Amino acid sequence: MNCEVCRLKELDVEHFEIREVLRCILHTISFHRALGLVRPKDIDLELFEITYVQCGDLDLEKKIDDKIDQFIGWVEKHPNKKSQICLSFYEVKNKQPSWFNKTERLCWEQWYINLNVTQHVKVHSSRSHHSKPIVEPGESATKERNAQRVALEAALREVLYQIIKFVNEKKDHIPSIPNIEIKTFPYEISIPSSSESGFGMDVLKRMLQTGHPTMLS
Repeated sequence: MNCEVCRLKELDVEHFEIREVLRCILHTISFHRALGLVRPKDIDLELFEITYVQCGDLDLEKKIDDKIDQFIGWVEKHPNKKSQICLSFYEVKNKQPSWFNKTERLCWEQWYINLNVTQHVKVHSSRSHHSKPIVEPGESATKERNAQRVALEAALREVLYQIIKFVNEKKDHIPSIPNIEIKTFPYEISIPSSSESGFGMDVLKRMLQTGHPTMLS
């Protein structure tokens, strides 16, 4: 089985930007790997001047949000660490001999989303009853954060272009559609493991597991 791998450009994000960035990337990939009839829905990001497309499937939205919640929880427990999320697409086949009624996952595509969660300088403001706002530590911090926001928006656009370029160029590895009624190929979203084994071993263990991966209903 030929497994194509796309390692997306690393993004420097602040904690409050994680959710929107991951939603944008995961839904963009999912939309380009959708099957059958979908209900495309344009989503405008609140933090950036970027619009992306969702499949309009509530089940997919919930699964992505749940994984993002788990990832944010991991980030909070492991500050100042670079992190990675992997979105894998599988083909499910019966093992031989067939009377054991077991299946195996054959991974044919993986997307690695790389994030570097940065710490920022907090900007505090204070106001007395008769005074104007006092900004601390100064306007330089605000300018720095604005520059960071502009840089992240540009980098996120690069990632979206990278996704589109990949799906347009890499097509030969895509397996035949197993069922015309499903909306997407079997997939799994893996986040860093809280164990000492690390993310790489966690993904490897998942790839060796048997059974049907999550599918949209």
